Amino acid sequence: MTLAGIVFDLDGVIVATDECHYQAWKRMADEEGLPFSRARNRALRGVSRLASLDLILKGARRRYSPAEKTRMAARKNRYYRELIGRLGPADILPGVLRLLRDLKKHGVKVAVASSSKNAPRILRRIGLQRFFNARVDGNAPLRSKPHPDLFLAAARRLHLPPRRCLVVEDATAGVTAARRAGMRVLAIRDAAGDPRADLSAADLAHVSLERLLLLPRRHRRPTPSRAPAARGRFPR
Repeated sequence: MTLAGIVFDLDGVIVATDECHYQAWKRMADEEGLPFSRARNRALRGVSRLASLDLILKGARRRYSPAEKTRMAARKNRYYRELIGRLGPADILPGVLRLLRDLKKHGVKVAVASSSKNAPRILRRIGLQRFFNARVDGNAPLRSKPHPDLFLAAARRLHLPPRRCLVVEDATAGVTAARRAGMRVLAIRDAAGDPRADLSAADLAHVSLERLLLLPRRHRRPTPSRAPAARGRFPR
């Protein structure tokens, strides 16, 4: 069946905000005396804010109440919003603008699905909001990745069945969510080695619209033993 829609993750796919997340979480963690590293920050990709905080608090010396967690998450978000306020079009990742223009020219529907509640602000800062037919973000009452809710909502807003959509993700939690939604997956950056992906690439600079439109439909759910990571790769 022909590909009719593409659903993009935001952070790490369209714009690089990893450093903003790291600096904001690090500042909050330091204030609380909690250990936090770049490696732990990478484990939070695609995970909601409160779920991320729960991961950070694992092994903490004391238990935190729900009210304390809410305040800590809000503090982190305040620091993060200060940092993303400096974003601009120059922060769009390689290949993104070219691919979005090609998709629009060829009438392929496009959505962005992100766990971030700040997705609308980020899109405004980098000037890409006009390219998307639909947007689903952390402001909606949906379960975060690795649950499929965000991607399924994006397909509904595009008026497309999930099987006709491709998800672009850079996090393993996002790949899991896409496969659970019954969608095909292009995995980039840190997720490029995920064996469940239909295609992989270093980034979107290595991706052409023609290759995406030729992507065959999967007939069975992939397994690592039957879907090796090398199959369907774009050149790096």
